Amino acid sequence: MAMNEKRAAILGGGIGGLTAATTLIRRGWAVEVYERAPSLPRTGTALGMWPAALNTLAECGLDRAVRERGALQDSGTLMSWDGRILGRITDLRRPAVLLSRPVLLELLAGDLPDGTVRFGTPAPAVSELDHDVVIAADGIGSAARDTLFGPRYRPVHTGYAAWRGSVPGATSSMSETWGPGALFGITPRDGDLTNWFAAVRAPEHSPGDVDVLRDRFGHWHPAVRDILDRLDPADMLYHDLYESPPLPSYVRDNTALIGDAAHAMAPNLGRGACEAMVDAAVLAALLSEHPVSDALRRYDRVRRRHTRRLVRASRLVAGVATSTRLESLRNTLLGAAFRLA
Repeated sequence: MAMNEKRAAILGGGIGGLTAATTLIRRGWAVEVYERAPSLPRTGTALGMWPAALNTLAECGLDRAVRERGALQDSGTLMSWDGRILGRITDLRRPAVLLSRPVLLELLAGDLPDGTVRFGTPAPAVSELDHDVVIAADGIGSAARDTLFGPRYRPVHTGYAAWRGSVPGATSSMSETWGPGALFGITPRDGDLTNWFAAVRAPEHSPGDVDVLRDRFGHWHPAVRDILDRLDPADMLYHDLYESPPLPSYVRDNTALIGDAAHAMAPNLGRGACEAMVDAAVLAALLSEHPVSDALRRYDRVRRRHTRRLVRASRLVAGVATSTRLESLRNTLLGAAFRLA
């Protein structure tokens, strides 16, 4: 390490943590990443890389690889549970790229110097670290957030649960289907697979085996039933959905929270992974331009208000998509909006 080289400890080797490591190293920082998992994951569903995330990947020198490995998505269809088309989105000026979590993590980790990520190593307590800056990228159950702000700021249940998975065979189309109390999405992804996801209004800890899924969506339109017929329950994920209450700050002393540690949100905007990456890139840029304490204050000012709006917007979209009242009026208004667009 050079005499004046600044040091960063990153708690968590997920998408936010690896993006922070990559962007900081490219700016001359010495970085250590603590990751309790023994290796990068080999399974995971598709993530949408929207323009801001693609800009961050370009800063990391990965935009070309992401576009080559991912599935470009420049259009989509919004449907009612019975198959009626509510609207179409076509010819997006800057399309999203759909890429599975394992491939994205592999790309982010690929250019890091050997030994940067300490796999199988739980993160030390914040108070035990003597680095210039500590970046808490330790996810929705963040121990660092608990240490800094206490358990009252742990994420709360949104009132929804979700399934995710993939089935063999590629698709070129993207659709999301809205029905009373539920939604179902189908998208392309890498690996000659079709990605799917479903969400329902449900109390916390509700059962979610494959029979519950099929009972809930088995009467929806044929494209949904086709996914249900082909899915392998062993490859299906089910979990409750949570969101973060508003934190008083994303920083404390020399520690900054990024990603789900700071602003876990419902997945309805598809922005969780993207915003973790943008957090990391903004923070790295500020740390390279300002003293640490000033950089952290600026990071909090730039990112906290924006991401809080996204948390609220994701919750709002979830409510509209799974409405159990005035569904026909909602669909009529959506159809009119798409015709005017």
